[in-house]
Amino acid sequence: MTDSRPWRGVLVATALPLNDDLSVDYDAYAEHCAWLVANGCDGVVPNGSLGEYQVLTPEERTRVVETAVAAIGGGRVMPGVAAYGSAEARRWTEQAGEAGCGAVMLLPPNAYRADERSVLTHYAEVARAGLPVVAYNNPIDTKVDLVPELLAQLHGEGHIQGVKEFSGDVRRAYRIAELAPELDLLIGADDVALELALAGAKGWVAGYPNALPAACVELYRAAVAGDLATAEPLYRQLHPLLRWDSKVEFVQAIKFSMDLAGRHGGACRPPRVPLLPAQEAAVRAATEKALAAGLA
Repeated sequence: MTDSRPWRGVLVATALPLNDDLSVDYDAYAEHCAWLVANGCDGVVPNGSLGEYQVLTPEERTRVVETAVAAIGGGRVMPGVAAYGSAEARRWTEQAGEAGCGAVMLLPPNAYRADERSVLTHYAEVARAGLPVVAYNNPIDTKVDLVPELLAQLHGEGHIQGVKEFSGDVRRAYRIAELAPELDLLIGADDVALELALAGAKGWVAGYPNALPAACVELYRAAVAGDLATAEPLYRQLHPLLRWDSKVEFVQAIKFSMDLAGRHGGACRPPRVPLLPAQEAAVRAATEKALAAGLA
């Protein structure tokens, strides 16, 4: 783990364990963060979409970050600080700094389809909090696309140090590297992990290590080292699960895989609903196959 760039390596976008009454199980979350690090992950990203941040109260969201920091140390924690307003996102960034975190991850404005000037203003305001910011490009869900030219501008103005790239378009990796060679590319979608690792990614903000950390870490380390003999067969084995990270039901799928792997996955808060029987059967089959292959 490089302290000056704490967003490098495998950072798990952590799922959030809930009690039967859908309250947050902070003890289980602390244990989960520690378990991920013990299994080779470099850190965690609390309060991302996989952590259901949109349906947490401000008090819960604050305590989730503090719980992660207490469990594994602030240098390993990069919270999501997305919010509808720039002032609120900046306040979450300041809270992360007060908790001891080394960096934050920020979506563009996502209450509406923001134009380029709004995006620049948003990142500039949050960057004023003084913590390194990793942008999160998710044009599928936010309808705002941080294209390579815009990322290069954000980086050139000192507003971002890295980008979690979730567009699925692996060609962008090469364009980003040309336009902003010092901007760290992070794998944003599990099902393009090998392609982006080979294209020079410096990290992976990952979903499926919540259930299978050791295998995912092995995949990432082999891929960035160019060890295709190890990475490619492992990627093929994992891909039936990794592709769920890019589906609408990714939170439910990953939590279900966690349950099957003996972790605390459990339910989600509404409006997320349980997987349909066919979806559950597909996740179960892929997870059980991975477990049978010794990937847990």
